Amino acid sequence: MNNTTVDTFYYNNKLVRDFAYATAFWGLIGMLVGLLAAFQLVYPELNFELPYTTFGRTRPLHTNAVIFAFVGNGIFMGVYYSLPRLLKTPMYSKKLGNIHFWGWQGIIVAAAVTLLLGMTTGKEYAELEWPIDIAITIIWVIFGANMMATILQRRESHLYVAIWFYIATWVTVAVLHIVNSMEIPVNLFKSYSVYAGVQDALVQWWYGHNAVAFFLTTPYLGLMYYFMPKAANRPVYSYRLSIIHFWALIFIYIWAGPHHLLYTALPDWAQSLGMAFSLMLIAPSWGGMLNGLLTLRGAWDKVRQDPVLKFMVVAVTAYGMATFEGPLMSIKAVNAISHYTDWTIAHVHIGTLGWNGFLTFGIMYWLFPRIFRTKLYSIKLANAHFWIGTMGILFYAVPLYWAGFTQSLMWKEFTEEGFLAYPNFLETVTQILPMYLMRAIGGSLYVVGLLIMLYNIYKTVKQGDFLEAEKAQAPPRALAHVHEADHWHRWIEKRPMQLLVASMFVILIGGVVEMVPTFLISSNVPTISTVKPYTPLELQGRDIYIAEGCYVCHSQMIRPFRDETERYGEFSKGGEFVYDHPFQWGSKRTGPDLHRIGGKYSDSWHYNHMLEPVSMSPGSIMPSYSWLIEDKLDTHTTAKKIRVMQQLGVPYPKGYDKIANNDLEAQAQAIAERLKKDNIEVEADREIIALIAYLQRLGTDIKKQPKEEDE
Repeated sequence: MNNTTVDTFYYNNKLVRDFAYATAFWGLIGMLVGLLAAFQLVYPELNFELPYTTFGRTRPLHTNAVIFAFVGNGIFMGVYYSLPRLLKTPMYSKKLGNIHFWGWQGIIVAAAVTLLLGMTTGKEYAELEWPIDIAITIIWVIFGANMMATILQRRESHLYVAIWFYIATWVTVAVLHIVNSMEIPVNLFKSYSVYAGVQDALVQWWYGHNAVAFFLTTPYLGLMYYFMPKAANRPVYSYRLSIIHFWALIFIYIWAGPHHLLYTALPDWAQSLGMAFSLMLIAPSWGGMLNGLLTLRGAWDKVRQDPVLKFMVVAVTAYGMATFEGPLMSIKAVNAISHYTDWTIAHVHIGTLGWNGFLTFGIMYWLFPRIFRTKLYSIKLANAHFWIGTMGILFYAVPLYWAGFTQSLMWKEFTEEGFLAYPNFLETVTQILPMYLMRAIGGSLYVVGLLIMLYNIYKTVKQGDFLEAEKAQAPPRALAHVHEADHWHRWIEKRPMQLLVASMFVILIGGVVEMVPTFLISSNVPTISTVKPYTPLELQGRDIYIAEGCYVCHSQMIRPFRDETERYGEFSKGGEFVYDHPFQWGSKRTGPDLHRIGGKYSDSWHYNHMLEPVSMSPGSIMPSYSWLIEDKLDTHTTAKKIRVMQQLGVPYPKGYDKIANNDLEAQAQAIAERLKKDNIEVEADREIIALIAYLQRLGTDIKKQPKEEDE
């Protein structure tokens, strides 16, 4: 090669190494928190009767840590390694890369602290409060700017398909995060979603489903398309299939969010649209899976010997399983069985433990020996990790499938006389505790495998010699090989900005079609005249309910099924949630639905249930919330909360914020007096009083309405 036509440059492995270390560290933390949450469902005493360690707070911490800390750092590790090499150029800016790294770690720490302190929006996978949301936006823009600037200065004109997935990930996550995080602050630690009820549910699951699609799936498909061929030393099976896979996937995925809301108060047309597009997802998803597996054609002997490829094969297989099961669960008849059960939890963990976890492990086993210029310390330990981790996935998922079917069958079973066979919801919980224990054992095995990997990597690093600046050479861009325009896709493959704009257009179509009619056509959410805003005390109690993570275990959505209306009461109407910022429909029932709990039990029952759950529900796995009886309600925020609600269209009278605490104190005093009659002495200014007020309000508005107006 003529030196006059070759550029010499260096790849920065330091940033890759740092993100890899962060991936390993946060992976261990996130999984240990998940393990604690799993054991808390079997042994409630592990909640430790502390406000910071209850299941309602550890579970959101676990999901955020695994998704955004473990998988997030894994994405950046893979992108910062593969992108420069695919483009034959170093990253545009080391400084932007370092800001990205430390900014992301700071966000993770802030998320961990605030979630354990009960500072949450109550929106699944989007629980972080507004200051952290702003920080995420800034850091994400920095990452994208660095990535796009690198692409624009590339020496390779052709954009390999992995880069397509990186670009689509960046632009889609940005859109999802900004739209779903629209909120009005009350103070530094509290905000209210600008959306309410049905609209909030639609936006949340448009975000929630596509957070799975564009954070847990598309970037990892990009990593698969780079690292699997590298590890196998074989070209990708079909480049044309990868292109079809890309465009079909990003177009169809964005429509599928409503399948999380089947049989709810969401308009039926939106539910059906979500189901239809979910079924179509099988084709592009399996196209990607088969493209990955067929890349290994003729290399199966190597797969048997190489732990890196073993991890990758199981990862891609798990991706195929999860992306078949998701559309299956979106069929209404199947969703009637699966929704609110542990089947959903098993499904999600096939994806996270198998697809994300194992692909990350495979990449790390491949990556560390290269950037440290050595061999992997122990192939035997890597194989041991593989088999222990695989057993962990099976022991985790299979009992939860079993638990999910058990739950659904017990919920829906009637006696010959036409009565519920299990009217007491708690019976359906105690029945599946052995499955929960097996799940926790499976999770323990998975963590043991991770610990083996961390030791193996530690020893690999210790025996190696870190190559911080990796020398490379390539022709200048002007002399780089230009592909002939023999395929239609060559035009877009050489134009990254047009690709970014096209990706954004494709992903916006589904969201616009689903959300605009739901927001603008009033008949989609019929009003109910008797539904009134929450009183100031009830509003404060609702915020306590959210802060304690009660939404993690309890739904507030009675579906139009005979078993649910028999057990809980009248099915839920869309108009009942117009003042709920955010909505509280839930996604899992570890406890019963609470939408009609108001007036069902006395104030003293709720007091004793929060103080000592087993005193009211023997065998309950719910933690005690004894601190609510001691903690004083912060009424300094009441006026600001009322004003924010007024900004959101809640019809409180003008100037009500100035007198709201008067009504709050009067209602609190009335509840304290009723408790006193039942020999319970508690101050009227305690948080437990506000929570009781909120629980006693739930579902009562509809009971006041004449039946003909309900229909």
